[in-house]
Amino acid sequence: MGRKRTASVSLEESAPLDLEDSLSPPPPASSKFLQALSGYAYKAAGPGTRTRSKRVKLEETDESLPESLLADEPKAEPVEAAPAKRKAAKVAGTPSPRKPKPIQKELDVPHAAPPHWRETYDLIKEMREKISAPVDTMGCASAMKDEVNEQSRRFGTLIALMLSSQTKDEVTTDAMQKLRAKIGELTVENVLNTDDAVIQDCICKVGFWRRKTGYIRQTAQKLKDEFDSDVPQTVDELCSLPGVGPKMAYLTLQACIGVDVHVHRITNRLGWHKPPTTTPEQTRLNLQSWLPKELHREINPLLVGFGQ
Repeated sequence: MGRKRTASVSLEESAPLDLEDSLSPPPPASSKFLQALSGYAYKAAGPGTRTRSKRVKLEETDESLPESLLADEPKAEPVEAAPAKRKAAKVAGTPSPRKPKPIQKELDVPHAAPPHWRETYDLIKEMREKISAPVDTMGCASAMKDEVNEQSRRFGTLIALMLSSQTKDEVTTDAMQKLRAKIGELTVENVLNTDDAVIQDCICKVGFWRRKTGYIRQTAQKLKDEFDSDVPQTVDELCSLPGVGPKMAYLTLQACIGVDVHVHRITNRLGWHKPPTTTPEQTRLNLQSWLPKELHREINPLLVGFGQ
């Protein structure tokens, strides 16, 4: 009996301690000064709960801390944010208004006439008389030469000029013939009453035919709304039409020099511009300042055919 009692006592003495009994309470804060500075203290969790600490706000009535540390920090006044700028809402489907650029009519300081230009010009003219070029029979001016109605001729010439951009004269002439055969007389009303698919089928071989289809319809609508369905008679008004630039405007009016790629490149290769021009519009202004006015209308087909 004594042995069994001794063994039971020794078992009780050697029994392991409970885990909660072996845990020591959390150490106190290192400094009350730091606790007051941070404004928070840590409180240990009680038994039977998770050991995750909870943050407890210190009470301001703690008399052991100086009042300067317990005083509330001054709160910064909120700064009002600047009101955000609202962008003007753009209505879908309406193009943004665009101011037309003024077309320069002449140079402030005229370009000097190049030396021996007349001899070169007459030589080119003599060569052109012996050889027929596509522009002589299939140019934009020839596309409507058999049209009796003057208003339809002007409008048809404008359409031919729009189609001729980045397109050979043979292709332009073929497109104009198909267009006239399909819709009849080239008038503003007939174009507006024709579907885009019909126009595209007629001009599908010209360069940028999809874009030019839109230009033709927009131009016809603007001529109807603003110019009594007729072609305007000033360069600025012509350039306000969609797809019409200074070269097309001058060729339509046949009043000044119409400069295309042929005229621009050939006159630069002949050395007629000092310094060389970089755009056809600069070339036009230079030529217009010194070339005699009686040659303004013929220089374009002359040099275009020479280039062809």
